[in-house]
Amino acid sequence: MGGTPPLLEMRAITKEFPGVKALSDVNLVVRSGEIHAICGENGAGKSTLMKVLSGVYPYGTYTGSIFYQGTESKFSDIRASEKAGIVIIHQELALVPGMSITENIFLGNEPRRFGRIDWQAANAKALELMAMVGLKEDPDTLIKDIGVGKQQLVEIAKAFAKDVKLLILDEPTAALNENDSQHLLDLLRGFRERGITSIMISHKLNEIEAIADSITILRDGRTIETLDVKGDGVDEDRIVRGMVGRDLSSRFPEHEPKIGEVFFEVRDWTVRHPISADRLVCKNSSFNVRRGEIVGFAGLMGAGRTELAMSLFGRSYGVHLGGTIVKDGKEIELKTVADAIQHGLAYVSEDRKAVGLNLLDDIKTSVVAAKLSKITRHGVLDEAMQYREAEAYRKSLRIKTPTVDEGVTKLSGGNQQKVVLAKWMFTDPDLLILDEPTRGIDVGAKYEIYGIIQQLADEGKGVIVISSELPELIGLCDRIYTVFEGSITGEIARRDADPELLMKQMTSMKKLATS
Repeated sequence: MGGTPPLLEMRAITKEFPGVKALSDVNLVVRSGEIHAICGENGAGKSTLMKVLSGVYPYGTYTGSIFYQGTESKFSDIRASEKAGIVIIHQELALVPGMSITENIFLGNEPRRFGRIDWQAANAKALELMAMVGLKEDPDTLIKDIGVGKQQLVEIAKAFAKDVKLLILDEPTAALNENDSQHLLDLLRGFRERGITSIMISHKLNEIEAIADSITILRDGRTIETLDVKGDGVDEDRIVRGMVGRDLSSRFPEHEPKIGEVFFEVRDWTVRHPISADRLVCKNSSFNVRRGEIVGFAGLMGAGRTELAMSLFGRSYGVHLGGTIVKDGKEIELKTVADAIQHGLAYVSEDRKAVGLNLLDDIKTSVVAAKLSKITRHGVLDEAMQYREAEAYRKSLRIKTPTVDEGVTKLSGGNQQKVVLAKWMFTDPDLLILDEPTRGIDVGAKYEIYGIIQQLADEGKGVIVISSELPELIGLCDRIYTVFEGSITGEIARRDADPELLMKQMTSMKKLATS
C-alpha cells in the first residue's frame, strides 16, 4: 500500500473532556482503497477519534488538523462529513425499528418528485443498494422483523445511499454470528476492490489479521504505531503486544479449580417461545453445576442458550411447560426474578447497556441496585453503607474511575461490565449465569474479567458462562455443554474440548456420550 496516496490524514489530534484527556497528539494516515483497522483497549480513544473525524465532535472542540482528499476539513457536524463522503456506522445501530428498510435507508435523505417523497423511486433504489450488500429482503419489511446481521447490512446500504467514499465501522461484527461476520468481511473486501476505503474498529483480532491492510494501535489516548499487515508479518500476538504494552504469555490466568459436589440441577426443562405457540426454545434440557465449577454453554446464534438462561432466572423468557430445578438437594420454584435472587441466582445479561445497567445512574447506585434490602435500615437507604460497598467493589474489581459518584455511561465497556458483575456479586449469589461476559471488550479487560470469574469459583460459587467465542470457553471452563435448536447435545470435559468437536455438537442433534 506504500505508494498509494493518503485519503485521510489526522495530525496531532487532542480532545479533552472535563478532567480527562481522551486523545493526546494522535496521528492517523489512511490510504485510498485500503482497509485500515484501529486497535486498542477499551478507553484507548478509538471511538473518540472517529467521532472527531465524522463531526460528532465538531471543529473547534478539539485541537489538531484533519486533511481529507488533500485539503483541510473543518466539519461542523455529522451532515458535513457525510456530504464529503465520510459515513460512520456506530456499534449501537441508528435504525428505527418500527420503520421499513426503505424508510431507514433514506431517512432524512428521501428522493422527491414535485415536492413529495417518491416512494416508488425510493423502493427501486433501495433494492439496488440492498443487492450491493447482499440483502435479500422485501424493502417494505420492518427493521424489527430482521436479525442483527441484516440490520448491519441496512446500515451499510444507507451509507451507500449517501455516496460513501470512506466507510467507518465501529465494532461491526460484535453482535454477529460467524456466518454474518464472514459475510460482512467479504463485503468489505469487495468494497476494497471497487476503491472504497474502510476504517474498522474491532476487538476480534483474528478478523483484523485476516482483513486489514494496515493497523493503527492506540493506547491511553496516544498513537503507539501503525503496522503494515503483510509487510510487517503481523499476527494476533503482535497486535496484543502493541495494545497492552507487553507480551501476554497466556490469554487466561493460571487456575487450579477446586470443584465440589453438584448443588444445582435442571431436569427436563421445556420452554415455549413467547409468541410462536408451536416453537420450543428449550426441549427437555437437563444439566448440572458443581460448587467451584465454571460451566460453559456453546451454541450458534439462535440455538437457545440465552433463552434457557433467562427462563431459569425467574421465567424471564418464554412460557414454562415443564421441568424442575433442584438446588442443594431440594426442588425450588423460581416464578419471578425476585424468587431467583432470593434463592441465590444471578444473571448478567449479554446486553449490558440495554438490560444490565441504567445508563443514567452513577456507579454506587448501579452496584447496589439488585439488592437494596442489604443496605436499607427501617425502609431508609443507608447512603454511607452504599458508598462503602460500591467503593469496596471499585477497588477489588479494579474499576478504572476516580470515584463511585461517576456516571456509568462515562466508563469504557470493560469497566461497565465490571460494574454489572459487582451489581450481581453484591446479591451474594450461589450461582452466577454470565451471558457473553466479554463481548466488545479488549484483551486486557478480558484477562481481568476471567480472573474475577475464577475467583468467584474459588469462593465455592457455581458459574455458568455462555459465549460465542469457542477459545474463551475452552480456556476458561471446566466443562462445556453444547446446545443446538433448543436441545443440549453434548457435555464435554475441558481436557477433551477442541473447536472441531464443539462445532460438531453445536450443529447436530446427535447426542455425544457425556464426559
